[in-house]
Amino acid sequence: MSAWSRAALEALDDSDPLASFRAAFQLREGLIYLDGNSLGALPRRTTARLERAVAQEWGEGLITSWLGADWMNAPRRVGDKIGRLLGAAPGEVIVADSTSINLFKAMTAALSLRPERSVILSETGNFPTDLYMMQGIAAFSGGRVRAEAVPGDMVLDRLGEDVAVLLLTQVHYKTGRSRDMAEVTRRAHEAGALVVWDLSHSAGAIPVDLNAAHADFAVGCGYKFLNGGPGAPAYIFAAQRHQAAAVPVLSGWFGHAEPFAFEDHYRAAEGIERFLCGTPSVLGLTALECGVDLMAEADMAAVRVKSLQLGRVFMDLMDELCGDHGFTLVSPREDAQRGSHVSYAHPEGYGIMQALKERGVIGDFRDPDVLRFGLTPLYLRHVDMLEAVRAIREVCETRAWDDPRWAVRAAVT
Repeated sequence: MSAWSRAALEALDDSDPLASFRAAFQLREGLIYLDGNSLGALPRRTTARLERAVAQEWGEGLITSWLGADWMNAPRRVGDKIGRLLGAAPGEVIVADSTSINLFKAMTAALSLRPERSVILSETGNFPTDLYMMQGIAAFSGGRVRAEAVPGDMVLDRLGEDVAVLLLTQVHYKTGRSRDMAEVTRRAHEAGALVVWDLSHSAGAIPVDLNAAHADFAVGCGYKFLNGGPGAPAYIFAAQRHQAAAVPVLSGWFGHAEPFAFEDHYRAAEGIERFLCGTPSVLGLTALECGVDLMAEADMAAVRVKSLQLGRVFMDLMDELCGDHGFTLVSPREDAQRGSHVSYAHPEGYGIMQALKERGVIGDFRDPDVLRFGLTPLYLRHVDMLEAVRAIREVCETRAWDDPRWAVRAAVT
């Protein structure tokens, strides 16, 4: 008899200290949403908050709301809240722009602190925008900077006297493998390099302590585990020790020491505000703050315990119910090495995922053959793992993946 019977899983849900958070999200009846690692669910409080921001702050307050509704301080205010989730001090995180733009800011800032070095180093198979931004900086530098990517298990060995910046994602977007931030940062510092961490699959998913790890720079998005909504603003962390010397290449007016002095020449703000660029996205910040506030109400230790438990249940059930259907686990089984999503490779992965979506089980597909299942502890239940895996087995047994509609992949997978 399976160790994960419905009764056993329901018992885990009954004793779940995070169970009450499920009601805080808008989720339709019968949906098993395993894609919160790509786009988090809508917090119910966000709807009313946005209505107030649009109807009152914008509609009635108009431009006076930059001060009256504290729009002006929102990037720093929300940044400090995210910082508390990441082990950062006040004034080390600010919300602005997109992850891609913040990667550019962080890498060029790090390069300015290592002018005698020329290489930005990462791993092959990193999230594409990370690699693309490296390549763009290298191309724009006219040969001064080189972008280099090596296999993940060779990254630390490649560190040398020419490496200025090491860019890594803490939790890999495809496999869910998690790196030891403190150890990697220590090794990079010993080699004289600075590290930029991409925390897009870390914030709100696993415990993070940037300052304990002596991190230099970090970036991440707001729309995954932080539940900030589609296209939510991103954030950037710059350790306080680097802020005065880091030169902002994107020297926009909101990063100026006195934006409303309207000077012709740029003077960088003293602290984290120098990493701002253009006018903040107020409505996006408003929605993100709701998600961050909700995340802050949860005990991150309990979030991590439940995340790992959901992963173990999912993998055990896949072994038991789908072990003979051609799936290959590409995520680590070891708890310490796994983030908060579990991925499997399958030759018919795209069709399987589309058939699952039609059955109310939403995950996502990553080229060429990876099915990715996000485990978001605030609104998923243990019993959802059983229902999801049963749906996967049914899709495979009926060959529901073999449908002409899915012969051509959609623009979003």
